[in-house]
Amino acid sequence: MKQAYFNWSSGKDSALALYQILQQSEFEITQLVTTVNADVNRVSMHGLREELLDLQAEALGFPLEKISLNGNVSMSEYSRILGDAARRLKDAGNTHAIFGDIFLEDLRKYREDQLKSVGLQAVFPLWEQDTKALINKFIDLGFKAITVCVNAKLLDESFAGRVIDKQFIADLPEGVDPCGENGEFHTFVFDGPIFKNPVDFRIGEKMLRNYAPADNEEDNCFSDDEKLWDTGFWFCDLVPGS
Repeated sequence: MKQAYFNWSSGKDSALALYQILQQSEFEITQLVTTVNADVNRVSMHGLREELLDLQAEALGFPLEKISLNGNVSMSEYSRILGDAARRLKDAGNTHAIFGDIFLEDLRKYREDQLKSVGLQAVFPLWEQDTKALINKFIDLGFKAITVCVNAKLLDESFAGRVIDKQFIADLPEGVDPCGENGEFHTFVFDGPIFKNPVDFRIGEKMLRNYAPADNEEDNCFSDDEKLWDTGFWFCDLVPGS
């Protein structure tokens, strides 16, 4: 079997991609790798507490490597840090890196180019699959997830801290991807067929956070012909323990 590390976001797409890989016999997953905002000790983008990430990895039964990033990390520094980590993971015997991305061609190309430069190959088990079919498969398989971050421009506060089920999908406004693949929402998976046990947590406070684009346009994640910036996000804090 080919040795691969899994780029773990803590959310539903990662969980479904990992599930699909584990149903096959092509790859041996050596570990999970997650980027963490070192300023607040939370999963990057998702805002999930590190303690819950640790409990999640334990319930999945895989070693976890955290890559620490500053909250205001530049794109060049981000690439350098992840490149160093990729070299280290390759030296440990990995030949492939697995991602849960579904769309976003630019992001895929960035990942592939960066990994190719250090001799690793990127794998995307969910690539270009129908997102409505994927989210229904996720639910039907018995996975359990809750939203931890939603785009305030597209979803109101009530969508933060909601369990992903068929009603949640039905309630999404028109134009919102069922898997949140355009950044509409992020999730925390706490149970499912690849978990040894559910992750115990309770729902904490909700908060609205606003962000501004970087001063250096090279560090902004939008193209020249797309200057829209999603400034507001509702976060739902999850706390370990019931």
